[in-house]
Amino acid sequence: MSQLDIRVGTLVAMSESVKNIPQILPHGFESFSLTFWEKINCDIESTAKKVLEVCGDKAVISTIGFFGNPLQNPEHAVGFSECIDKAHLFGAKMVSGFAGALEDRPVNESMEQYKKVWEPLAKKAKDKGIRIAFENCDMNGRWEAPKYNIAHSPTAWEMMFNAFESENVGLEWEPCHQMNSLIDPLPQLRKLLETGKIFHVHGKDATIAWDVLKTYGLRGGKQFVWHRTPGFGDTNWTDVISMLRMAKWSGCIDIEGWHDPVYCGEKEMTGQVFALNYLKNCRGGPFVANPK
Repeated sequence: MSQLDIRVGTLVAMSESVKNIPQILPHGFESFSLTFWEKINCDIESTAKKVLEVCGDKAVISTIGFFGNPLQNPEHAVGFSECIDKAHLFGAKMVSGFAGALEDRPVNESMEQYKKVWEPLAKKAKDKGIRIAFENCDMNGRWEAPKYNIAHSPTAWEMMFNAFESENVGLEWEPCHQMNSLIDPLPQLRKLLETGKIFHVHGKDATIAWDVLKTYGLRGGKQFVWHRTPGFGDTNWTDVISMLRMAKWSGCIDIEGWHDPVYCGEKEMTGQVFALNYLKNCRGGPFVANPK
């Protein structure tokens, strides 16, 4: 027995994975989400072989991520499709990314294009045993003018999941982006777990300065929320993991770094390793067998 029903890992750019994973694996990361931004910029086959050799039995590849805007850029849909084809080379059964958006139009006006692009991708993924997970990031867009991604609000999720047969389409969820929209993430998580739509979890948190918000308001020109690495934000991740386990959820929580305003620059990995150990403690610490 172990605690690996819920692994704790981090995101790594696919093109940097062969170089970076050997350096950070010894810190105890148990999974890696390997990501592309807008284009496939390395040889996937050779990368897969090298990454799996390095990881051995110490870590798994949780997801292959392709982040772009497939609703406006057909090349991004092609890139996502290639990731579906090649995820198995890493032993991964999930491809994640943005749903895309018709920018400068309301979210609901993207739904026809969403169905046109994603229904065949979802069918292809299902045929290959792959699940698709949309990150719940707003990319600084709004309902009236989304940017890159319509999959950032409960209203949009309901529309998306009802657009076509989508049992293998779900969310790459994190508290941060919901808090950025002033949504309480834990009641949302509890409800989403009932639907079975949480496929992957990003380890990213937020800090909300309620005093600033209550003094200056949403449009007061003052920053009132910051993205944070887990352990430095407002979320109690012991509650998050307890809720996941109570719902019999298993999978990976991968830290999305490079956003924290304090643990950044030369302190980036200091913050990520702290988050790794923090999340492992929130998971319950090392497994201890019961007396017989």
